[in-house]
Amino acid sequence: MPSKDIWGENMFSLEHIKSDTQKAVKELLKVANLKAGQVLVVGCSTSEIAGQKIGSAGSIEIAEAVFSGLLTYLCEQGIYLAVQCCEHLNRALVVEQEAQEKYGWEEVTVVPHQKAGGSLATVAYRKFEKPVVVEEIKAHAGIDIGDTFIGMHLRKVAVPVRSEIKSIGHAHLTMARTRPKLIGGERAKYCL
Repeated sequence: MPSKDIWGENMFSLEHIKSDTQKAVKELLKVANLKAGQVLVVGCSTSEIAGQKIGSAGSIEIAEAVFSGLLTYLCEQGIYLAVQCCEHLNRALVVEQEAQEKYGWEEVTVVPHQKAGGSLATVAYRKFEKPVVVEEIKAHAGIDIGDTFIGMHLRKVAVPVRSEIKSIGHAHLTMARTRPKLIGGERAKYCL
Protein backbone atom coordinates (compact mmCIF):
# COMPACT_ATOMS: atom_id res chain seq x y z
CA MET A 1 0.00 0.00 0.00
CA PRO A 2 1.31 3.50 -0.75
CA SER A 3 2.80 5.32 2.19
CA LYS A 4 4.27 8.74 2.77
CA ASP A 5 7.90 8.98 1.82
CA ILE A 6 10.28 11.79 0.92
CA TRP A 7 8.37 12.28 -2.39
CA GLY A 8 4.94 12.73 -0.83
CA GLU A 9 1.71 10.82 -0.43
CA ASN A 10 1.64 9.16 -3.87
CA MET A 11 4.96 7.40 -3.45
CA PHE A 12 5.61 3.86 -2.30
CA SER A 13 8.30 3.48 0.32
CA LEU A 14 11.76 2.45 -0.85
CA GLU A 15 11.49 -0.69 1.28
CA HIS A 16 8.22 -1.57 -0.46
CA ILE A 17 9.86 -1.09 -3.87
CA LYS A 18 12.79 -3.29 -2.86
CA SER A 19 10.51 -5.96 -1.44
CA ASP A 20 8.24 -6.09 -4.50
CA THR A 21 11.28 -6.27 -6.77
CA GLN A 22 12.64 -9.21 -4.75
CA LYS A 23 9.29 -11.01 -4.92
CA ALA A 24 9.03 -10.48 -8.68
CA VAL A 25 12.55 -11.74 -9.41
CA LYS A 26 12.04 -14.82 -7.23
CA GLU A 27 8.77 -15.60 -9.04
CA LEU A 28 10.39 -15.19 -12.44
CA LEU A 29 13.41 -17.35 -11.62
CA LYS A 30 11.14 -20.09 -10.31
CA VAL A 31 9.04 -20.14 -13.51
CA ALA A 32 11.94 -19.53 -15.92
CA ASN A 33 14.11 -22.20 -14.30
CA LEU A 34 17.28 -20.19 -14.92
CA LYS A 35 20.59 -21.85 -14.22
CA ALA A 36 23.79 -20.37 -12.86
CA GLY A 37 25.62 -18.47 -15.57
CA GLN A 38 22.48 -17.46 -17.46
CA VAL A 39 21.37 -13.85 -17.94
CA LEU A 40 18.44 -11.79 -16.70
CA VAL A 41 17.88 -8.43 -18.42
CA VAL A 42 16.10 -5.64 -16.56
CA GLY A 43 14.71 -2.41 -17.95
CA CYS A 44 13.42 0.09 -15.45
CA SER A 45 11.91 3.56 -15.39
CA THR A 46 12.31 5.03 -11.93
CA SER A 47 10.12 7.92 -13.13
CA GLU A 48 7.26 5.49 -13.75
CA ILE A 49 7.82 3.89 -10.34
CA ALA A 50 7.39 7.36 -8.84
CA GLY A 51 4.14 7.83 -10.79
CA GLN A 52 5.64 10.22 -13.35
CA LYS A 53 6.06 10.09 -17.13
CA ILE A 54 8.93 7.87 -18.29
CA GLY A 55 12.18 9.83 -18.50
CA SER A 56 10.91 12.82 -16.57
CA ALA A 57 11.77 12.26 -12.90
CA GLY A 58 14.60 9.75 -12.55
CA SER A 59 15.61 8.81 -9.03
CA ILE A 60 18.89 7.33 -7.86
CA GLU A 61 17.24 6.41 -4.53
CA ILE A 62 14.52 4.38 -6.26
CA ALA A 63 17.12 2.80 -8.55
CA GLU A 64 19.18 1.73 -5.53
CA ALA A 65 16.10 0.08 -3.98
CA VAL A 66 15.36 -1.80 -7.23
CA PHE A 67 19.02 -2.77 -7.72
CA SER A 68 19.28 -4.05 -4.16
CA GLY A 69 16.09 -6.06 -4.64
CA LEU A 70 17.51 -7.67 -7.77
CA LEU A 71 21.15 -8.23 -7.02
CA THR A 72 21.13 -10.13 -3.74
CA TYR A 73 18.95 -12.96 -4.99
CA LEU A 74 20.54 -13.11 -8.45
CA CYS A 75 24.03 -13.36 -6.91
CA GLU A 76 22.88 -16.21 -4.66
CA GLN A 77 21.65 -18.07 -7.77
CA GLY A 78 24.73 -17.24 -9.88
CA ILE A 79 22.59 -15.40 -12.47
CA TYR A 80 24.14 -12.51 -14.40
CA LEU A 81 22.25 -9.20 -14.33
CA ALA A 82 22.13 -6.99 -17.43
CA VAL A 83 20.65 -3.52 -16.90
CA GLN A 84 19.22 -1.80 -19.95
CA CYS A 85 20.04 1.87 -20.43
CA CYS A 86 17.47 4.34 -21.70
CA GLU A 87 16.96 5.28 -25.34
CA HIS A 88 19.58 8.09 -25.13
CA LEU A 89 22.19 5.31 -25.12
CA ASN A 90 20.22 3.23 -27.64
CA ARG A 91 19.19 0.80 -24.90
CA ALA A 92 22.75 -0.43 -24.42
CA LEU A 93 23.31 -2.58 -21.34
CA VAL A 94 25.47 -2.46 -18.23
CA VAL A 95 26.87 -5.90 -17.38
CA GLU A 96 29.68 -7.40 -15.38
CA GLN A 97 32.86 -7.84 -17.43
CA GLU A 98 32.80 -11.56 -16.56
CA ALA A 99 29.44 -11.96 -18.35
CA GLN A 100 30.61 -9.85 -21.29
CA GLU A 101 33.66 -12.07 -21.74
CA LYS A 102 31.73 -15.33 -21.24
CA TYR A 103 29.15 -14.48 -23.90
CA GLY A 104 31.48 -12.58 -26.25
CA TRP A 105 29.41 -9.40 -26.23
CA GLU A 106 31.06 -6.42 -27.88
CA GLU A 107 31.96 -3.69 -25.40
CA VAL A 108 31.23 -0.04 -26.20
CA THR A 109 32.69 3.07 -24.62
CA VAL A 110 30.22 5.10 -22.58
CA VAL A 111 29.47 5.74 -18.93
CA PRO A 112 25.75 5.92 -18.19
CA HIS A 113 24.47 8.75 -16.02
CA GLN A 114 21.04 9.77 -14.87
CA LYS A 115 20.18 11.90 -17.94
CA ALA A 116 21.75 9.55 -20.53
CA GLY A 117 21.42 5.94 -19.50
CA GLY A 118 18.94 6.26 -16.69
CA SER A 119 19.04 5.88 -12.95
CA LEU A 120 19.16 2.08 -12.73
CA ALA A 121 21.95 1.83 -15.31
CA THR A 122 23.85 4.53 -13.41
CA VAL A 123 23.51 2.61 -10.15
CA ALA A 124 24.53 -0.67 -11.82
CA TYR A 125 27.62 0.96 -13.34
CA ARG A 126 28.61 2.28 -9.90
CA LYS A 127 27.91 -0.92 -7.98
CA PHE A 128 28.98 -3.74 -10.29
CA GLU A 129 32.43 -5.12 -9.49
CA LYS A 130 33.80 -4.60 -13.04
CA PRO A 131 31.09 -2.90 -15.11
CA VAL A 132 31.17 -2.65 -18.89
CA VAL A 133 28.59 -1.48 -21.39
CA VAL A 134 27.57 -3.57 -24.39
CA GLU A 135 25.20 -2.77 -27.25
CA GLU A 136 23.20 -5.95 -27.39
CA ILE A 137 22.66 -9.30 -25.73
CA LYS A 138 20.26 -12.21 -25.88
CA ALA A 139 19.12 -12.82 -22.30
CA HIS A 140 17.39 -15.93 -21.00
CA ALA A 141 14.69 -13.97 -19.13
CA GLY A 142 13.70 -10.40 -18.43
CA ILE A 143 11.90 -7.97 -16.18
CA ASP A 144 10.45 -4.74 -17.53
CA ILE A 145 9.48 -2.15 -14.93
CA GLY A 146 7.63 0.79 -16.45
CA ASP A 147 7.28 -0.36 -20.08
CA THR A 148 10.88 0.22 -21.16
CA PHE A 149 10.70 -2.49 -23.88
CA ILE A 150 13.40 -5.07 -23.16
CA GLY A 151 12.26 -7.45 -25.90
CA MET A 152 15.14 -6.54 -28.20
CA HIS A 153 17.50 -8.10 -25.65
CA LEU A 154 15.68 -11.42 -25.13
CA ARG A 155 16.43 -14.71 -26.84
CA LYS A 156 13.84 -16.20 -29.12
CA VAL A 157 11.17 -17.26 -28.14
CA ALA A 158 9.92 -14.94 -25.37
CA VAL A 159 7.07 -16.29 -23.24
CA PRO A 160 5.16 -13.97 -20.86
CA VAL A 161 5.32 -14.82 -17.16
CA ARG A 162 2.31 -13.75 -15.11
CA SER A 163 3.18 -12.48 -11.67
CA GLU A 164 1.39 -11.93 -8.42
CA ILE A 165 3.18 -8.57 -8.43
CA LYS A 166 1.55 -6.36 -11.11
CA SER A 167 3.55 -3.20 -10.48
CA ILE A 168 6.62 -1.86 -8.74
CA GLY A 169 5.52 1.40 -7.17
CA HIS A 170 3.32 2.92 -9.85
CA ALA A 171 5.18 1.26 -12.75
CA HIS A 172 3.59 -1.53 -14.76
CA LEU A 173 5.54 -4.81 -14.41
CA THR A 174 5.97 -7.38 -17.17
CA MET A 175 8.24 -10.40 -17.16
CA ALA A 176 9.28 -13.02 -19.67
CA ARG A 177 11.20 -16.25 -19.89
CA THR A 178 12.54 -17.67 -23.12
CA ARG A 179 12.48 -21.10 -24.70
CA PRO A 180 14.10 -22.60 -27.79
CA LYS A 181 12.15 -22.32 -31.05
CA LEU A 182 9.82 -25.19 -31.91
CA ILE A 183 10.84 -26.24 -35.41
CA GLY A 184 9.65 -28.89 -37.83
CA GLY A 185 6.35 -29.83 -39.33
CA GLU A 186 3.39 -31.92 -38.30
CA ARG A 187 5.57 -34.97 -37.61
CA ALA A 188 7.87 -33.12 -35.19
CA LYS A 189 7.79 -34.00 -31.50
CA TYR A 190 8.75 -31.70 -28.65
CA CYS A 191 9.59 -32.16 -25.01
CA LEU A 192 8.75 -29.00 -23.15
